[in-house]
Amino acid sequence: MTCALIAPFGIDTHRTPPGHPERPERLAAVLSALDETFFPDLQRFEAPKGDREFLRTVHDPDHLDRLDSLTPGSGAVAIDTDTVLLPDTLDAALRGVGGACLGVDLVLEGRARNAFIASRPPGHHAERARAMGFCFYGTVAAAALHAVRNRGIERVAVLDFDAHHGNGTQDILWDASEVFFASTHQRNIFPMRGTAEETGAHGQILNLPLKNGSGSRQMAEAWGSILARVEEWRPELILLSAGFDAHQHDPLAGLRWRDTDFTWLTGRILDLAERHAPGRVVSVLEGGYDLGVLRRCVPAHMRLLAGPAPERHPEPA
Repeated sequence: MTCALIAPFGIDTHRTPPGHPERPERLAAVLSALDETFFPDLQRFEAPKGDREFLRTVHDPDHLDRLDSLTPGSGAVAIDTDTVLLPDTLDAALRGVGGACLGVDLVLEGRARNAFIASRPPGHHAERARAMGFCFYGTVAAAALHAVRNRGIERVAVLDFDAHHGNGTQDILWDASEVFFASTHQRNIFPMRGTAEETGAHGQILNLPLKNGSGSRQMAEAWGSILARVEEWRPELILLSAGFDAHQHDPLAGLRWRDTDFTWLTGRILDLAERHAPGRVVSVLEGGYDLGVLRRCVPAHMRLLAGPAPERHPEPA
């Protein structure tokens, strides 16, 4: 049993305007890099559309209806300065939700060891009643609630290592006592959320913001604290918001992570999952806007997900 790759193969239709950082080339870079990397017995699944009725229990129905009504027949509608709604945007976002929920089903049914969902647009900034930050639907939050409501999972952990705080995931899961949400992110950049004081309705949210310029050592310290809390939570399933924009070469943030930091963190999470989940991790692509970083770091992340057991990595210096 190996890893499942779930993606909208050949149907990346959310074509943002030229110069937009959340561009189609991101997904193309990820999929081409994965095609060039050898993964024994990798299972590939077309990302299905998510269940719209279930999505209405995740988001405010008025928010979903508003997005539907704003969708243009041609051209583009600006939701805000960053978030552009195109004719096929919601179809692409719905496939992200469907892909993440399929990943949950595959690992819970024992049809895949782990799953990686390569989709765009990202989802972790989409709040219950607001699209923002390139995001329209709360992909990972929806997958977590699917695991709880539809699959009977009692303890889920959602771990977000994107450079930007997953304010949408936090907003949707604020009252979800079955889901522990933790995030590291750069302090004082978009979306200007994620302070340590934001702890959720049940104390099940942990935010550890990092200073601009923080590198490997600060990353390891923060995630050591988070994973200690996850150990206490003893999750039956772990979901990842896998953003690669904390990398030192990313143009939209100021953290200084290196390639090896992402593999170290992935290995630590998988090691913990082996003890508690058991071994079940579903990872969803979020940010990451340097194509070279995506081409290197996503296959390395995927290689660990697809491996027979977590690899040990030395502590970052």
